[in-house]
Amino acid sequence: MNWQLQEAKNKFSKVVEDARHTGPQIVTVRGKEAAVVLSIEDYRRMAPKQESLADFLMNSPLRGSGIEIEREQDFERDLEL
Repeated sequence: MNWQLQEAKNKFSKVVEDARHTGPQIVTVRGKEAAVVLSIEDYRRMAPKQESLADFLMNSPLRGSGIEIEREQDFERDLEL
């Protein structure tokens, strides 16, 4: 359902209740869509999942692929002082 901003402000609890039971509620300002009120379930379904770098690496499709990464152990650099 579309709600004009003033009506959405006056009936905010109804807007939230409708978002929870019937789906996203669109709020308009001067006839143009400006915002959406979502249930927390809809928001969580849409929001990207946050995971740590360690979790990302542990779930990598390359994990267990046998790729061996080698790097040179010589860390010396020539410096001019």
